[in-house]
Amino acid sequence: MTIHSEHPFVPADRDKDAFRRLRGRLPSPVTVVATGTGRGRAGLTVSSLLLVDGDPPRIEVFVDPDSELGESLEVGARAAASVLQAGDAFLAEVFAGLAPAPGGMFTVGTWVDSDWGPRLDDRSWCGFTVDEISELGWSLRVTGTVRTVAVEAATGAAHARGRFHDLG
Repeated sequence: MTIHSEHPFVPADRDKDAFRRLRGRLPSPVTVVATGTGRGRAGLTVSSLLLVDGDPPRIEVFVDPDSELGESLEVGARAAASVLQAGDAFLAEVFAGLAPAPGGMFTVGTWVDSDWGPRLDDRSWCGFTVDEISELGWSLRVTGTVRTVAVEAATGAAHARGRFHDLG
């Protein structure tokens, strides 16, 4: 058996898509967007997210159409976007489908049921109503109206070049 310093399933930079490499160099917020109640809950790690100030404030979230979240969201649905922070890398991996979670995704982290869907306890978050869903590229573009916001003292985390970075 040989030990390699590189990941055996990750292609060399020269073989990667240039657009994805460019996107990977831009820091992105790390959130979990979740909806539903009980056994009908669905969530996904989302870094393609935009908050737009206005009256009312708006949110744009881009999700995988084949994900449980993508299949669960519809116009009129409520959802919560929880901002992850330093130390939440494993939770992010679980909700991205990259790490196992015996018992289900929502057994990782401390979740609170809100009127907007499941949200992480002690994390900044917003609750929103889905206004529109359309396809853009290979994603579902989910546009919503932000109805509630809570900001915690802890800062968030960003993802860039395959790593999580504390914004504090």
